[in-house]
Amino acid sequence: MPRSTRPPSSKPGPVTLAMVARRAGVSPQTVSNALNAPGLLRPETLERVRATVDAMGYRPHRAAQTLRTRSSKLIGYGIRPTAPGATAPVMDRFLHALSQAADEAGYRILLFASPPGSPGLDGHEELLDLHSVDGFVLSGTDRGDPRQAWLAGRGVPFVGFGRMWSGRQIGDWADVDGASGTDAAVDHLVAQGHRKIGFLGWPRGSGVGDDRAEGWRRAMRRNRLPVRGRRAQSLDDLAAARAASGPLLDTGVTAVVAASDMLALGCYQALRDRDAVPGRDVAVIGFDDSPAAALLSPGLSTVAQPLEAVGHECVRLLLARMAAPDAPPERVLLEPSLVIRDSTPPPGG
Repeated sequence: MPRSTRPPSSKPGPVTLAMVARRAGVSPQTVSNALNAPGLLRPETLERVRATVDAMGYRPHRAAQTLRTRSSKLIGYGIRPTAPGATAPVMDRFLHALSQAADEAGYRILLFASPPGSPGLDGHEELLDLHSVDGFVLSGTDRGDPRQAWLAGRGVPFVGFGRMWSGRQIGDWADVDGASGTDAAVDHLVAQGHRKIGFLGWPRGSGVGDDRAEGWRRAMRRNRLPVRGRRAQSLDDLAAARAASGPLLDTGVTAVVAASDMLALGCYQALRDRDAVPGRDVAVIGFDDSPAAALLSPGLSTVAQPLEAVGHECVRLLLARMAAPDAPPERVLLEPSLVIRDSTPPPGG
C-alpha cells in the first residue's frame, strides 16, 4: 500500500496534564491538585504550576473532570427581564465580575431565564435535572422570594447577591451597605454647607430602597437636620422621577440624595423644567455610578457599588458552601464609595 505523500501537520496537539507536569518539574497528581485542591500544595509549588498552566494554555477536559469529581463545574444564574428600552448597567457589571471570578476558580456561569415570581421555579429545576449544576447565585432577593427556601429544602448550594429582606434569613449572601452609602452622601453635602437635603427614593417596601432611605434618615438625624416633608418616592423610571422631583423641589431643598442614578437624572430634568441648573441651584447625588453619571452635565456625584468584590465574594461563599454544606451561614456586607463630581458644590454653586 503506497504511503501518503502529504506532509505531516505542523499544528501542535492539545496540551495535556502530563506535558504541564514535565514542564513544571512535578508529578501529574501535583498538577491535578493545583487545579482541583490547591490547598494541598505549598504556595511556591502552586505558583509554579499555575504559571506553567497559564504559559502553556492548558485547559482541563471538562467531561473527564465531571466524571472524576462528580461536579459539572457549572453555576446557574437566572437572568431577570428588564423593561423595554431600559438598561441594567449595575447587573451587567455584576455579571461580568461574577463570570470572571467563577472562571478564575475553574467554573462557568450558566445563564437561564428566570422571570420574577415564577411559582414553579422551572428554570432552576431544569438546570438541576439536565445540567447538574453545582449551585446557584441569586440576585433580586426581594421579600417573599421563594427561591432560597426551595433550594435549601433540596440541599442545593446557593448564595445571594443581596440580603433577604424578610424577617427570616436563609443561606449565605454578599451585599452592599446601601445605608452606609447614602449616609456618606448626606455627610458630604453637610460638609459643603447644605442643610435642606431631600431624598428621592423608591416606593416603601423595597428592601434595597428602604435601606438607602434609612441611611439618609440616619445621617440627617445625626446632623440634627429635619426630615419631615423632605422625602419623595418614584419608580425607577425617568418620567416618574421627573414628576416626583417637582414637589420635593417645591419644599426649598438645596440638595437631593437619590436612591439611583436614574432617579437623579429625573431630578436633573425636573430642575431644567424650572430653568434651574443642577449643581448650581440644587446639588444632586445619585447611587450606582452608572456609565451615564460621568457623562452628564454637570458630572453626577454618586455612590459606587464594589461590584467586582461582590462577584468574587459570591463565588467564594458558594464554593465554601459546596465544600462544607453544614457550616453556619456566612453574610458579607461590603462598603460602597462616594464618587464626587461637579453636581455637589456648596449652596449657591
